[in-house]
Amino acid sequence: MKEESPKAIIYALAANFGIAICKFAAAAFTGSGSMFAEAIHSSADCGNQLLLLFGLRQARKPASLLHPMGGGRAIYFYSLLVALLLFFVGGAFSVYEGVHRLIVHEPLQYAYVALVVLGISVVLEALSLWGAIKEIRKTNPDKSLWRWFRETRESELLVVAGEDIAALAGLAIAFVAVLLTMITGNAVYDALGSVAVGLLLMVIAWAVAREVKSMIVGESASPEVRRAIEAHLRARREIRSIINIITMQWGRQVVVAVQAEMIDYPSGRAMVDAINVIEADLQAAFPQVRWVFFEPDVPRG
Repeated sequence: MKEESPKAIIYALAANFGIAICKFAAAAFTGSGSMFAEAIHSSADCGNQLLLLFGLRQARKPASLLHPMGGGRAIYFYSLLVALLLFFVGGAFSVYEGVHRLIVHEPLQYAYVALVVLGISVVLEALSLWGAIKEIRKTNPDKSLWRWFRETRESELLVVAGEDIAALAGLAIAFVAVLLTMITGNAVYDALGSVAVGLLLMVIAWAVAREVKSMIVGESASPEVRRAIEAHLRARREIRSIINIITMQWGRQVVVAVQAEMIDYPSGRAMVDAINVIEADLQAAFPQVRWVFFEPDVPRG
């Protein structure tokens, strides 16, 4: 079974820490609202990545009497926390800051410094996104990014990729806002850029939270894994017909419940031995399948 890899999270944490320092310095130096909104966003991202790393650690907790299937689903909870923080700390605060500067009309100074920092930030965020996409492509080489977003069961990687995409788009908006302010001398563009960045973050945070909520409620294994498991079981000579198959994603592990009509066996013990072989072979073929619940039955109706 493939263990949770924090590489993409560590890439993002390192990039956002450096970016946050640069942005806060540039925001203080230039008085840019868009830059300050971006600095808050990067700081929130750092906290988010620390939460995800803690969530991965919690997800590795072994089974116990209280949690007989282990802590694998804990990562979904922490991923939802990250999405909420991205919405409120990153998005809502950026909108507030933009509206505040629309009212106060604070001037923007040394805009070229803000543009340089934003340019550097784009490079660092692009590297972070590259790290996330590299991790995605290890297990999903042929899927489009949008299809992966809709079908993935890796909530921590989903959050990191969503944050990085939001960050790159936000940086582009902030760059245009600061550039327009520098060209026109009108600080309204900078304030509007802050509002636009905030709204963008809120939209992406909502999309991420929607996907994570679905995982918390309980999703099956990914479509391709589900189809492969069903094909594997239907090919077994011990099984006459499959009545029902249920799969459940449990963090990085999968629960499989099978209801099947078995061929005729001379005794109940012989059938139990056959079921044990089926379960062992299924787990060997699919290492992520941690639990198999097999019910021999006959079709009804």
